[in-house]
Amino acid sequence: MALGGGTFFKQNKVLPGSYINFVSTSRATAALSERGYVAMPLILDWGVDGEIFKVDADSFRKDSLKLFGYDLKDEKLKGLRDLFRHIRAGYFYKLNKGQKAACKYATAKYSGTKGNDLKIVIAQNVNNTSKFDVQTFLGLTRVDSQTVSSMEELVPNNFVDFIVSEIELTSGIQLVGGTNGEDIAGEDYQNFLDKIESYSFNTLGCLETSPEITDLFVEFTKRMRDEAGVKFQTVLYKTPADYEGIINVQNDVADETTPSALVYWVTGMSAGCPVNKSNTNKVYDGEFTVNADFRQSELESAVSEGKFILHRVGDDIRVLEDINSYVSYTDDKNSDFGRNQTIRVLDQIANDIAVLFNTKYNGNVPNDAAGRISFWNDVVKHHQELQSIRAIENFKPEDVVVAKGDSKRAIVIQDAVTIMNSMEQLYMTTVVQ
Repeated sequence: MALGGGTFFKQNKVLPGSYINFVSTSRATAALSERGYVAMPLILDWGVDGEIFKVDADSFRKDSLKLFGYDLKDEKLKGLRDLFRHIRAGYFYKLNKGQKAACKYATAKYSGTKGNDLKIVIAQNVNNTSKFDVQTFLGLTRVDSQTVSSMEELVPNNFVDFIVSEIELTSGIQLVGGTNGEDIAGEDYQNFLDKIESYSFNTLGCLETSPEITDLFVEFTKRMRDEAGVKFQTVLYKTPADYEGIINVQNDVADETTPSALVYWVTGMSAGCPVNKSNTNKVYDGEFTVNADFRQSELESAVSEGKFILHRVGDDIRVLEDINSYVSYTDDKNSDFGRNQTIRVLDQIANDIAVLFNTKYNGNVPNDAAGRISFWNDVVKHHQELQSIRAIENFKPEDVVVAKGDSKRAIVIQDAVTIMNSMEQLYMTTVVQ
């Protein structure tokens, strides 16, 4: 990372940046950044090769054929439809490295088996017999048409790059040889993690079930949160990480070869949840058949073990509790840290204050009383906005103290917040007279 960040024990950091600790108290211009951004590595039949690519919700709805090779309603996009129900945008990476389909006239834009559905049709133009209509089809859908005198005049489209050759009439030449590549290895996932490190997102999702791979994501999440100061949560399948940055999804789906497919929905729902809300009791509104029949004793055990689980309530499938995998509570990190609403608020504070400092103050504002008062004002305004939307409560400006640090370039903030949580339990006594 270009700037320092993370937690601290001593004021001994080398890099300029923001270092922020969160601990529990003993029991006795600063705008809020938007949520709704995810990152996921995927095995795809079509799509950008070797690079992270961004897809916003509107583009997914309008351009799924160009981006992923399938019509929006295709069964192949069921998981992505679940993901996009609650997000603004996603950063994706195609894990598989296959071959591009090709024919004498064109090469597929991307590798993958979907390229084998491409076809080039060349017909004589009805208005000018010296010209040709060169059409590109994906399955039965015409995705491009150009009228030219020769192949040299053709320009690449969203699906193929043309090969210069002698033009001939043809009712359709199929592209062949497109493959998805060999089995995905840990190296492929590590390549994704290396590339995604410089992006900003709220939630990272991984469908892989192998502990070898899920451990990579756990360690990446810990390093980014605790050492680099980049705050996000990661959604994994049956991974008891005992860490507030990992959401441990338990439910299988019955209608999918990948049992971890619920990760799509949980990743999107977690990223899109407002900072002042909880996902507890949220109804599953996706397309998979979720295995959600549990006894009450199993549900109680799941909560105590930090398992994110959906259960059946009448005709609905609902989130039992919006929790993460952290269960080893201490005085410094109590049970509040096991609740995702708490982590969302803390992550919002950490990310927003870091951006505020790094963009407005770092290297620009003198470390004198006036400079520190200016920064204090911005932090107080930020927290007051959190309080106005009921994400925190009982905040007072004097809860924030900005002081000079041990060196001339350092400042130290003492900050105290009381995080609001949604109502989740009712205890009622009715007196009958």
